[in-house]
Amino acid sequence: MTPSPSFVILVPQHQDLFGNLIIAWTRVTIEESFPWVSVKLEGDGGSIHPNEESDEESESDFLVNYEMEYGVNQLSSIRQPSPPPVLAKISNPICGTSELTQEGLHFTNSYHDLHISVRMMEDFLRLAEQNTTMNLETCGVLAGSLVKLLVFQVTTLIIPKQESTSNSCQTLNEEEIFEVQDNHSLLSLGWIHTHPSQTCFLSSVDLHTHYSYQVMLREAIAIVMAPTDKSSPHGIFHLSDPAGVRVIQDCDQRGFHPHYGTGDGSPIYERCSHVYMDPCLKHEVIDLR
Repeated sequence: MTPSPSFVILVPQHQDLFGNLIIAWTRVTIEESFPWVSVKLEGDGGSIHPNEESDEESESDFLVNYEMEYGVNQLSSIRQPSPPPVLAKISNPICGTSELTQEGLHFTNSYHDLHISVRMMEDFLRLAEQNTTMNLETCGVLAGSLVKLLVFQVTTLIIPKQESTSNSCQTLNEEEIFEVQDNHSLLSLGWIHTHPSQTCFLSSVDLHTHYSYQVMLREAIAIVMAPTDKSSPHGIFHLSDPAGVRVIQDCDQRGFHPHYGTGDGSPIYERCSHVYMDPCLKHEVIDLR
């Protein structure tokens, strides 16, 4: 009687957040009687031939390679189920080609979606109110995490110590920001600041500030809150990529100065089209001032 074959199965156990298989395998040996199957080795591998007689009795180990279908990673960082988020209310965003992946994730210009709470922006305005009445800018750091299907969520608003003027804001003691992010395992997803008496736009100084965020994370955003701008009280921006990023990268000027375009006619910065306002996204505020 043909001995029962021994199967060795290598099963991938984990999948990282970027869809790559982590090399962590579990070795599973299954020994069970299969009287209707005999095993024949061919070349470097083996093949299974049902109902085929064999003159030699042998036991073989087989490595069975399984393809794992990508699904939704239910991570512990997801605090509660949320209803479908609403696209951020931003005027005339410059959109690129959009497509829907098999997993249902919506990509725009290959940017991963970024979700932010409307209430966080409202909380920031309240925290900045005293400075706003004195015509002083206020700034904060947007921090969060990467969750299911490569979606970024802004979950924490950090208000650092800072010094401000009517058209500038400089953070102080930045090591405190890093400490908060490290203790809470937070990513820098962008920044937010007020224009207390100006319109909603990014100045040349703002562009250079945002470059430091976007060069680290392509999806990073810059939010401008302009309470006196009735036509556009807030805007969510980023540098155009690659044209705008290259302009700021090649510019070594400081202070307020002009930028003379991208060369291909595209804007240096634009309103984001990958940002969604999530009415049920929880957030916390950490005021270090």
